[in-house]
Amino acid sequence: MKLYRPIGLTELKLIAQQDWRAFPPRLEWQPIFYPVLNATYACQIAERWNTPDEFSGYCGFVTEFDVDDDFIARYPVQTVGDATLHLELWIPSEDMALFNQHLIGQIRVIERFYGEKFAGKIDPVTKLPHLFD
Repeated sequence: MKLYRPIGLTELKLIAQQDWRAFPPRLEWQPIFYPVLNATYACQIAERWNTPDEFSGYCGFVTEFDVDDDFIARYPVQTVGDATLHLELWIPSEDMALFNQHLIGQIRVIERFYGEKFAGKIDPVTKLPHLFD
């Protein structure tokens, strides 16, 4: 199954440190990991929530990744708004290591959004911020 995850700069750096093959463990206050089922919804979150957020580095990214169908089927789809658009899976934080084992290939960045307060340098080729300057 192809899934999407809106993220900020901190999570982007942690994913890059894992060679684009794993999402980081959830923080103490994050009981679930919620990938979403469509890119449009992921873009809404990345642009509207991440770009004004200091913790996100005033930028948002949409990642796309594939997960083994048999594994991901254990998590029911959750509707959190518009029944055709706002669809998520709720992966308990304690399942993150197992979830990462079922990723197929690398995590890819497919969209980038930069807020007015973003102060980093952007690579002209990848359009991603310089992650490790």
